[in-house]
Amino acid sequence: MASRSTLEFLRTETGSGLLLAGIAAAAILWANSPWASEYAALVGHAVPMRIGPFAETLTFAGWVRTALMPIFFLVVGLKIKQEIVRGELSNPRRLLLPVLCAVGGVAASAAVFLAVNLGEDGVAQAWPAAAPTDAAIALALVAIAAPRLPPPLRVLLLTIAIVQDLISVVLIALVFSETLRPAMLGGALATWLVLAAMSRWRAAPYAFWAAGYLLLWGFVVKSGLDASLAGVLAAVFVPLQPKRPGGPGVLDQLLAALHPYVAFLILPLFILTAAGFPLRGLPPDTPTAPVALGLGLALALGKQLGVFGAAVLAIGLKWARRPMGAKWLDLYGIAALSGVGFTLSLYIGGLAFPAEAGVQAKARIGVVAGSLIAALWGMAVLAWSDSRRRAD
Repeated sequence: MASRSTLEFLRTETGSGLLLAGIAAAAILWANSPWASEYAALVGHAVPMRIGPFAETLTFAGWVRTALMPIFFLVVGLKIKQEIVRGELSNPRRLLLPVLCAVGGVAASAAVFLAVNLGEDGVAQAWPAAAPTDAAIALALVAIAAPRLPPPLRVLLLTIAIVQDLISVVLIALVFSETLRPAMLGGALATWLVLAAMSRWRAAPYAFWAAGYLLLWGFVVKSGLDASLAGVLAAVFVPLQPKRPGGPGVLDQLLAALHPYVAFLILPLFILTAAGFPLRGLPPDTPTAPVALGLGLALALGKQLGVFGAAVLAIGLKWARRPMGAKWLDLYGIAALSGVGFTLSLYIGGLAFPAEAGVQAKARIGVVAGSLIAALWGMAVLAWSDSRRRAD
């Protein structure tokens, strides 16, 4: 049985997914419209920022990715911690199936991408872009295609996405760190330890936490690590206990407060700046270029093979049980929808090719095309299964 916090998280993700899909379509249309120059000017507008000794100049899209997306990763980290402590990831019997499915999906999608890009110089580092599942869009598509889908299957899809988000964060740290600066790393570590000590002070004012998170973010940005890690690191020591006896836990309060802003403001802004790519001027073979084809096939084909294959193996060997009320066709539909990578896939693709506009466009085309195919196929499978459930 899903907890109330998980059900609320599902509802918010579902509503956000519909908005993200619409904004992605609008961004692509805008980037290829007569007003494409205005879109490029907005995304590429340089914005300087100075706060005391901290100084940085990034484009508008760069600030969305560097300053706002860490808040998304903070919410991801909070949700992961909540699920590990008292949610789906806290129960070993329920944990095994989504973890095996998530790992199987990442492994199979990586294998497909690397097979297509074998021998290609400079693009192999993009394979982590096929690892994530966009929970918001996938859950929104479930709500449209299969409104009668049993809740345990929605929780399974959310849990697979959460585990794959965790894998993606680890891959970002391992693959996309720049030249590290020891002094800034030391500052980040010291700040993190202060936050760890402060977690024992349950009544600490929220202003103290906000100042600590901002300082941690600044050190991480200047250390050479990706800014997304600041959000996940900050989530580790958020207290579970309430500030006052009988009240909601600090983690629950923070998650409830931040999640709507992330779902309906930060992610839409990121999609607006990351999803648009101009088709004019691209070589005719761009859709079949190895990086585009590899990401498209990894998401549309590799993900479903890995997730469904792991589910069949785990259930067949009796390592795990099928979710209550689930048919094999339902599980296959969930596996297909797990190929909707989108938000994090676009984020990682931007990290893989930060200064190569042509290759970035190919990566975006691969992510969008693969996610779209996975979405349409997964919706068709789940709609078929839902119609059979209605007839039964």
